This record gives sequence, structure tokens and C-alpha cells, in this order.
Amino acid sequence: MRLLLLCGSVRAGSTNEAVLRTVPEVAPGDVDAVFFPGLGALPHFNPDDDREPLPSGVVALRAAIAAADALLICTPEYAGDMPGSFKNLLDWTVGGVETEQKPAAWINASTSPSGASGTHDVLRTVLGYTGCDVVDDACARVPVPRALIHDGVVADPASRAEIASVVRALRAHVVPRA
Repeated sequence: MRLLLLCGSVRAGSTNEAVLRTVPEVAPGDVDAVFFPGLGALPHFNPDDDREPLPSGVVALRAAIAAADALLICTPEYAGDMPGSFKNLLDWTVGGVETEQKPAAWINASTSPSGASGTHDVLRTVLGYTGCDVVDDACARVPVPRALIHDGVVADPASRAEIASVVRALRAHVVPRA
């Protein structure tokens, strides 16, 4: 299974990125986890530009989604909602067909008392508009304090086990479809 990892943070070394960078280390051997690095390079969404020739960053995003069997997202919450840069990424998927019926899940790594529920409520709504198949069994809250991150990945064994569980649940949903 090819799993596309989409980080909703543009901050270098973010907790959300560390969670996703941990996935290849804990995923089953038949899961090829690929990190999409182009969030910060995407142009601002403009429906007038959602036509051929597409901006190169959008071409790369849509190709990465098309090549994936499933999507795994880890995004922070800013001001009670989804970060604008990540919403911009999702806006660029609306005009394509790559996300149609694409299994998707997320890991909520927030340590805040609210658990970043605002962004994940919005994420569910937007993924529905893009045609994704949200896999509820693979969506999880795995709070990761910055102190648990070493060398760019989550080092805590319990957190790593929870991340691995998310990947296994998403894989279980996808593999029967193959």
C-alpha cells in the first residue's frame, strides 16, 4: 500500500511533521509511506488557475495523491481552525478527481485541552467535499508533546505504538479493496 503523508504545518520540525516522519519507521513492511514536501510551495488557490496548464506545485500534489492508495494527515489547529496553508492544499484538490473515494485518515497530535477539535471537524467536512472516504477507525488523537521528539521523529514507545495502530487500521481498510 502506498500511503501519502500530508502535513498541515509549514513550520520546520513541527510536532505534526515529526508524527508523520515516524510513520515509515513503524508501518508494516508492505506500506510505502511517502511524505509530501510541497505544502509551502503551493500557490494561493484561485479557481481561475484551476485549469491547464496547472501550476507545477499543483501538478505535483495531484500526482502524489493519484499515486497513493490512501492519505494520512497530521495538521495543527491555528485560531480554532485548520491552518490556511493546509486548507489551500485541500482547495487545490477539489477541481481534480484524485481524491474521489480515496481513503483518508488523520492523527491529531495536539496536546491542548481542546485537542484541536476545531481543525479536525473542519478537516472532516472538507475531505467530504473533496470526495475522500474518511476512515473513522484510522482517525486518532495521539497527543505528542515536543519533549517526545528526538531527531525529527517521535521517540516515545507508547506514542509510536499508537501511530503504528493508526497505519494498520488504514491499511486494513485499503488492502481488501486492492
